[in-house]
Amino acid sequence: MRNLSHPECGAAVAYKNQEFLDSPEARGLRILSEYLEPFSHFRREKIRDTIVFFGSARIEENGSPLARYYADARTLARLVTEWGEEIKNSSHRFVICSGGGPGIMEAANRGAFEAGGKTIGLNIGLPFEQFPNKYISPELCFEFHYFFMRKFWFAYLAKALVVFPGGFGTMDELMEILTLVQTRKLAKRMVIVLYGSTFWKEIVNFDALIKYGVISPEDLELFQFADDPQSAFALLKDGLTKLYLDPERLVPEHELETPAIAKSVIPPAGHGEQPA
Repeated sequence: MRNLSHPECGAAVAYKNQEFLDSPEARGLRILSEYLEPFSHFRREKIRDTIVFFGSARIEENGSPLARYYADARTLARLVTEWGEEIKNSSHRFVICSGGGPGIMEAANRGAFEAGGKTIGLNIGLPFEQFPNKYISPELCFEFHYFFMRKFWFAYLAKALVVFPGGFGTMDELMEILTLVQTRKLAKRMVIVLYGSTFWKEIVNFDALIKYGVISPEDLELFQFADDPQSAFALLKDGLTKLYLDPERLVPEHELETPAIAKSVIPPAGHGEQPA
């Protein structure tokens, strides 16, 4: 776009200058856009909060040694979505959110889709395995460049987390959320369910972490185990009802238009902690 008041100037308006927007100097703008663009969609679609499903992209519906977890994630997402749709207010509560790719992510979005609800996919471009699945609501399908901005949207809208068996990525996401909750950097309570107790207790020796003093015994109270969709759903429904659907805790209707981004907690200059 040329500056018409100066015909000889070939410069574009800065925000339409693609070369500048792709440059290192504009990195801050790109980061900010990965906050503002999803926020605008969540507000437009009246997404109040989410339940995040993590799990391996390699677990397929058929043929995988862990294939039953695909079916279980699909069923659990359907149960949660059906329940969430029964909560009557002007916003969508406890919307299923995944990383947007195949495997467990696809199963979660699929279950929510089959229940007739909205469902979110926070996709990120990777050399392999990662591409948006077809069950994500088109208006809630996002593509991220920055891992940390994608993680922001996982953490700050979630009221609950369900973690199915997975590899490095799944463990990274699980440990990050556990750390945020353990250190109270999120000024909210979160229901965390590790799905597949045999898998998780073999992969992570939680008792050894206590034995060597690197976590406290009470840190194991940050999460619960489940081995079937009905048990996991009962944990989610009970926990979320107590924490967020108690009449004394209900959000005023006029605040439901804005996504429930959790306040972070930072230490003030003096003693104690104070919400940011």
